[in-house]
Parts: sequence; C-alpha cells; structure tokens
Amino acid sequence: MLPLERWPYREIWLADFEFLAEAGERPAPVCLCARELRSGREVRLWRDQLGPKPPYPTNADSLFVAYYASAELGCHLALGWPMPQRILDLFTEFRCGTNGLAVPAGNGLIGALTAFGLDTIGTTEKDEMRALILRGGPWSDDERADILNYCAGDIDALARLLPAMAQRIDLPRALLRGRYMAAAASMEYAGTPIDAPMLDRLRRHWTAIQDRLIAQIDLDYGVFEGRTFKLDRFEAWLTRAGIPWPRLDSNRLDLSDDTFRQMARVYPAVAPLRELRSSLAELRLNDLAVGRDGRNRTILSAFQARTGRNQPSNSKFIFGPSVWLRSLIKPPFGMAIAYIDFEQQEFAIAAKLSADANMLAAYSSGDPYLAFAKQAGAIPPEGTKASHASVRELFKTTALAVLYGMEAEGLALKIDRPTIIARDLLRAHHETYRQFWRWSDAVVDHAKLTGKLHTCFGWALQGCYDANPRSLRNFQMQAHGAEMLRLACCLATERGVEVCASVHDALLIATPIDRIEAAITVTRMAMAEASRIVLGGFEVRTEAKVARSPNASPMRVAPACGASSPNRLMKPGRERQACKWHEVTAKAAAAAERLRDLAEVERRLGLGRKWRERRDAQPL
Repeated sequence: MLPLERWPYREIWLADFEFLAEAGERPAPVCLCARELRSGREVRLWRDQLGPKPPYPTNADSLFVAYYASAELGCHLALGWPMPQRILDLFTEFRCGTNGLAVPAGNGLIGALTAFGLDTIGTTEKDEMRALILRGGPWSDDERADILNYCAGDIDALARLLPAMAQRIDLPRALLRGRYMAAAASMEYAGTPIDAPMLDRLRRHWTAIQDRLIAQIDLDYGVFEGRTFKLDRFEAWLTRAGIPWPRLDSNRLDLSDDTFRQMARVYPAVAPLRELRSSLAELRLNDLAVGRDGRNRTILSAFQARTGRNQPSNSKFIFGPSVWLRSLIKPPFGMAIAYIDFEQQEFAIAAKLSADANMLAAYSSGDPYLAFAKQAGAIPPEGTKASHASVRELFKTTALAVLYGMEAEGLALKIDRPTIIARDLLRAHHETYRQFWRWSDAVVDHAKLTGKLHTCFGWALQGCYDANPRSLRNFQMQAHGAEMLRLACCLATERGVEVCASVHDALLIATPIDRIEAAITVTRMAMAEASRIVLGGFEVRTEAKVARSPNASPMRVAPACGASSPNRLMKPGRERQACKWHEVTAKAAAAAERLRDLAEVERRLGLGRKWRERRDAQPL
C-alpha cells in the first residue's frame, strides 16, 4: 500500500454536498464544500453559486474523495457536471476493511471516525442539521451559514479520516469500487419506469383488495376473522389437513415466514396461505418511492451486503416487495425497456473458480442442469429438457442448493422428497464434480486458518474463524457475482446505456424504441466483457427480455395469476375461473410428470428394492 504522500495525483479533492431529495425524486443540491488536501484551498458554494462546471478538476490527474460518493455524484448529474475520472470512496473502503466484523458505531462517517479513534460531530447535532436541511428553504442568513459550516465539518472529518485510512487502502482496487459508485449514482438518477396510474389505483383500493384476497383465499382454510389470522383456527385446519407443523419451545406453532416457506414447499396446500400472509404483512405500497416523472428511485445501498451486493430498502425499491408488484414496471411512451441477466451465473463462477472440468463442460453445453443429470447417469445421452423435465428439475435444484451450502435435510424439504433421495442427489454431485468439492473444502480451510476471504478485486470478508462453513462456501460465488455485475454496470453506463437498476444478476435498461436493439447489444457486450475480466477469460452467457411501449413490462412474467396476487382479482370472472383452472391443471400435470419420471430417477441413481420399500414406508 502506498503512503498518502506518494499517491500519483497532482490534486486530491475532498468533497461533500448537502441536498434535498424527496421520495422518488432526483437530488436538488443545496450547497457544496470542497478542499484540496495538500494545499488546503477550500471552496464553499451555495446553490445559487453552483455554475455549469465543478470548481475542481475531474480529469485523471485529480482524485475525488467522498464518503458514500454516489450522493455527491448524483449532485454532479443534477447539475450537469462531468463525473470525476478517479473516485475514492472512503465508505466502500471502510466497509471492505470491516466486512464481517462488529462495527459499534455503524458504517457511516461517524462510525468510521470512531473506529479510527478520531473526533466526530455529535449525533444529536448532526440530526438537527439534517432536519434543518430537509425542512427545505427559504433559509435565513444564519441558517445558510450553519448549513455551510455543517457541510464543511464533513470535509474536516474526511481530512482526518483519509490519512488514517490511507496505508490500508489498496488504491487500484479502491478506484474500481469508486468507479462503481459513479455507476450507482447514474442508476439512482435514472430510476425504474413505473406504471404510475396503476400504482395509484392499487394504492387507492389496496384495503379493498386485501379484504377480497382474504375472502377468496380463506374460503379453503377458515383461519381469518376479519383481518386477523387466528392461531386456533389455523391449528384446527392443520389437524383436518393432516399436516404436522413445527413448534417453538413454548409448544406454540412456529408462524415465522421461514417456517411457512419451508412447509409450503413440502405441502403445496400451505402456499396460498403463506403468500397471503406475506402480502398482508410486508407490502406497503405507500412506501414505494416513485417520483413525479413516474420513476422509482431510492438509494441502492451499494456494498451493504456481506457479499458486496447492493441492499436497497425492500419497501422503497420496486424489486424489493412481492414479486407480482414488478409487473408495474412499464416503459413510458416511445420508450422500450429490457431486462438482461446472466444465465446460470453462480454455476459458471463455481465451475471456473474451481477449475472443475466436468462442471465447465456442463456449463458450456448450454444447459448445465441437464448436463449434470446426464453426467450423473440420471438422464440418457439423448435426453432433452422436454423429455426429462422432472429429472432435470431435481438436478437443477440440487446444483443450486450445493452453491448455497444446503444439506440433505434442507434439500429434501425443497424438492419434496425423502431425505434418502436428497442424500443420493448430493452424493451424485460430489462424485460428478470432485474437483469442485476439493476447491470448496480448500476455501473453508483457508478461511478458518487465516480468518479472511477475498475476491479477485479485493472485496474481503473478515472474521471467518468461527463462521458457518456453508456461508464460507457460498461467499466466493456470490461475491464474484457481485464483482461481475458491478463491472458490467460500470461498462454499460460509461458506454451511454441508461441502466435503470441492477438486480442480483441482471440489469434493467431503458432507451427510445428505435435504439433498444443497439442498447441491448452494448449491454450484453459489457456483461460478457465483465465476466471475462472477473473469470480470467471465461464468458458467462446472457439473455434479454424486451418490452416496447405501450406493451407490458418484461417483468410481467411474474405470477399474474398467483394465489395472493391482486392481478388475480382484477380479472373478469371467466378469466379468473380459467386462471384457477390453469393453476389446478398445471399442478396436476406437474405431479403426474414427477411420478412418471420417479422410476427413471431411481433406476439411474442405482436405488434398488430395499430403498423403494423404505421410501414407500415414508409419507411423501
């Protein structure tokens, strides 16, 4: 690590904006304070003094330093200023250095100063000044002076913090994380286009929709009294349905969402009730942050997850609440949107990082889950996704479960099969991908010995000595997936694509209709390049779903007929009946297909008569 005095920049500028940002709206700068670290030259500008260009250089010879830089960079966008070419965000570097460790005062500027034993502004004073700024103008002369002094106080804090952190900063990789904060600012500024009239209708009628959902779904259960879920009625229904339910130490039924989710996988009759409870409890439509231009905007909370992924508010971000709500994503008139995602990204990352030849071959086949089943001998070489759909689904679930460290009992619940089947599927994975498992074991050993894991670009997980081995095994896939998506965001936004949002392994983009195909090509090339950089030349495939105004959103693949989806209640009677009939017939067909292929699964896995006798003795 280079000492601060040897950093290769003519100027190092510390910058901080104060700004207003109503829910869903773009930032409106109030003032700017900036200081050149070496010379001490300082700039204080009120909003009517912010001109057409920044008061500091933004070229590659100058370093721009901030704390959670996407806020400052969003103000650059609001003012029409160019993005700095070299960005150092002390927030991302503090997160990287403490990820996995306890941070008593949090990850904010005060938390970082406290961690390094530096003086901080009092929390009460900071809250009071934020309240003054968020109150909005007009401000008196004294209030303006107070706000500028408060803003300058953050510059003083950065001037103390940077020298304390400098020796620990891996500058080239830190600049890459700073580069992503510019991309994050661009996404937060763009926002995701929403069908605002439909959202308004949902908000106005949400109470009535909830009541109708309860009335319709509770017909099969009888567990609600008005809007109240009654424990005694639910227990009586479980008894009638013959469903054993987990209990707490107090002997009361465990009503946590995790338990409902697991039980719904094993007992499909529970699923509509679980979806209903989730929608009633979690979905707060008024919290969804939508601006006057019909765009959903909220802070993406970059690098907040342990894996380095974004962690935006579930209630404010369109991709946070129930999946059906994503059907509100809609291109404005004359525009098109595309949802472009990496195909089987985590499988590809696991294959490349572990250098497992069989896993690499499976991914290169185009359908790694079908290939896995063939490699394990569960599907004949001539088998296809259509001819062996149920078997492929079992092996797909197993392949994904392995990447999340799932063990036999959890896998059995997920695939709704006896534990012995889950064990055999995991055994098939171990035998087929031996090199992957050697690498995965080595990852855990390294983490336990050194207390640390890191990605190719230096995102680190600390304090691994006592960590759960399952989370350690999963970290490399998730964290490298995050690196890949961040780099793809950088490349796409820098090449002029309007990226509206990044979602786990995908990008949502928007552009005029006549340019959508070109934008998709640029974005897919950026994603392919990002995968090659992260994985040393190995390319991860992508696919795109497109919607052109005034057609439906590409996200309307969400369950429009889901059991607790309000879309279901918006359908005319005949369509609702057809929807319900489709659900019933689809479930019946899936069950029949699973049973039809079960014998083939058993034969390919080498399970004989004794196992079948044990299987038949257990409830499926």
